[in-house]
Amino acid sequence: MKNFNCIVASMLAFSIFFTSCQSPETDDRPPNIIYILADDLGYGDLGIYGQEKIKTPKIDGLAKAGMLFTQHYSGAPVCAPARSVLLTGRHSGHAQVRGNDEWADRGPVWDYHAAVRDSTLEGQRPMKEGTTTIATLLKAQGYATGIIGKWGLGAPHTKSTPNHLGFDYFFGYNCQRQAHTYYPLHLWENLQKVNLGNDTLAPHKKLPAELDPFDEASYSMFTLQNYSPEAMTAKVLDFVERNKKQPFFLYYASPLPHVPLQAPERWIEYYRNIFGDEEPYTGENGYFPNRHPKATYAAMISYLDEEVGLLIEKLKKEGLYENTLIIFSSDNGATYNGGTQSPWFQSNGIFKSEYGWGKGFLHEGGIRVPMIASWPGKIKAGSVTDHISAFQDVLPTLCEIAGTEMPSEADGLSFLNVLLEREQQTHEYLYWEFPESGGQQAVRMGKYKALRKDMHKGNLQWSLFDLEVDPQERHDIAEQYPEWTVWAEEIAQKARTPSHNPRWRYSVLGE
Repeated sequence: MKNFNCIVASMLAFSIFFTSCQSPETDDRPPNIIYILADDLGYGDLGIYGQEKIKTPKIDGLAKAGMLFTQHYSGAPVCAPARSVLLTGRHSGHAQVRGNDEWADRGPVWDYHAAVRDSTLEGQRPMKEGTTTIATLLKAQGYATGIIGKWGLGAPHTKSTPNHLGFDYFFGYNCQRQAHTYYPLHLWENLQKVNLGNDTLAPHKKLPAELDPFDEASYSMFTLQNYSPEAMTAKVLDFVERNKKQPFFLYYASPLPHVPLQAPERWIEYYRNIFGDEEPYTGENGYFPNRHPKATYAAMISYLDEEVGLLIEKLKKEGLYENTLIIFSSDNGATYNGGTQSPWFQSNGIFKSEYGWGKGFLHEGGIRVPMIASWPGKIKAGSVTDHISAFQDVLPTLCEIAGTEMPSEADGLSFLNVLLEREQQTHEYLYWEFPESGGQQAVRMGKYKALRKDMHKGNLQWSLFDLEVDPQERHDIAEQYPEWTVWAEEIAQKARTPSHNPRWRYSVLGE
């Protein structure tokens, strides 16, 4: 186990302020590609998408320098399946991963202390050995490939870790459950654990009953020494430094702003001064308690924005910015638990933010996500598109940019022509299925969206919404336009295959 103590600050400072005497030649080489994925960041959590309470000037600046997508969708409403769709280009009707499966038959996987002692309890159920990902395709084209952040697509000691699926370098959380604290005992660097020097505090610990919830000191145990996003930022900047002389693909899968509510004190103090005093969150809806939950949620997003700013600054100092495509998005809509208070922030923007309408559900608030693309000299500054796209389109797009063919089994369409403002092929439909939260399916067909829920209770009735006039999906018009639900049913039958995982099958469909 490596010792990580005391090196983060020095690495961060070196990466930011080191400037080579001569910028690398980039005119004749393929563009660098950086894909930044936030975690549970809602459609309305950024200033450029209408957020008024949280400051995000660096990410907003990316949009002003590039293109903002108004109709971009995640591959799923929760972490693991969304990331599977993103990296493999296969939508959730074909994806290997269609829900969050913690692979519980291994033993006490939710026991944090047990997983720390035994790394075979970490991680989620793996994908198949040899699965083709964006990283394997770009690596074959000569790109250096790296992922920094959260993985969630296969446990340690399996063939479904980043280093086995095309990534030259990995630093971060292998396991989604371990990411339920921003002060973990360890992260992973490639196939080795890196000790962060934090104390052992198991995720989801509630505020002890004997402590005063209004006393700031009662929460001191939840802020430890080494904050994992800071360590990840240092590694992001170091990856750029080490690979600046060759084309690189960096998948920056930040865990922010997924709960628990933990952020640097300077940012919390900033928002405390704006929001004023507030009711504490004591942990009743999961994750760690927090004295200033609204201020801390805002602080986490502004810290993420700050990280993005450091990365852009590094690219500019190294002479790489002009030849780098940066895409920023989120894995699903805003969450409803852990004290986040998404409705207060209007985190899902024009869509509903209450439980049942955001994360975990195929309503627009669960799957419509922000996406920004910046590529100086290629993408027109300040441009906006209403092109309907989804995570499965990212792999074909990056393949086209890198000059390689996409796999025949991929479901997406390249949106490179959208970025370059050329004539673009459009989807006939988009399809989703999500076997959790009661069992759901959804189909987007032009301005219409068909949705059915509670499938595990036997429901096969579709609802239909006109998103142009009803983006909050309040008015079911299925009885008025039955031909659209008939078409949705036809699509749902042809656009999917039953999952290999019994947890993700639908008995109501005869599986």
